[in-house]
Amino acid sequence: MDEKYLKTSPAQRIIITLIAIFLLGSTMAVYISIVISGNKKESDATALEEEYTKKQTAYNEYGAELSSRYLNELIGYKSQVKAYNAESANSVGVRTTDLKEGTGRELTAGDTDYYAYYIGWCADETVFDSSFDNFENPTSLKNPLYVGLGLIQGWNDGVIGMKIGGVREVQMPGEVAYADSQEICGGYNSPLKFIIMTIEDEKLRTLDEELKDAYFKLVSSQSSK
Repeated sequence: MDEKYLKTSPAQRIIITLIAIFLLGSTMAVYISIVISGNKKESDATALEEEYTKKQTAYNEYGAELSSRYLNELIGYKSQVKAYNAESANSVGVRTTDLKEGTGRELTAGDTDYYAYYIGWCADETVFDSSFDNFENPTSLKNPLYVGLGLIQGWNDGVIGMKIGGVREVQMPGEVAYADSQEICGGYNSPLKFIIMTIEDEKLRTLDEELKDAYFKLVSSQSSK
């Protein structure tokens, strides 16, 4: 084949050069786009983590304020923690005693939109859980329990008719406590007693909702990676 047919003309070389430049530019643009996109996702994730941490700090700080407000009152109900007859408690159903009348709205069946501090104990007087940092020598309260997360039936039945701001002692048989689902107080179907102090605080609710919103945004961003 004649060598002249293998040679490219100046015009062809210009076109080839332009194509090469275009392809290189396109490749670089795609790469830069990927890098920028990755950096933006990392930046967004960092911002969401910082926002969640900020909301969590605000919630915990207000929880500390509430602890100062309610600690001594709940300590005053520690004297109610006494041994009781397990067999009798298992046979009589849910029993309640109001220790303090609330002034807020009255809780109805199925109502779980409120917060509470509490003490829970077994028939032998053993405290299995409470809002205190340490039951024997309490110095603070944990953040209030949001009941909307779902609690045992005996608790939900026991607060019906109770007014927010009140304090109630609730005794429940094992069948509406943890029944066979969880071993507690040394066995299954154990009866339980609780001191329940209900509270409703608008600032707490707002901070709680903001914290949950920040958490779900953070989790959603992580699951989309």
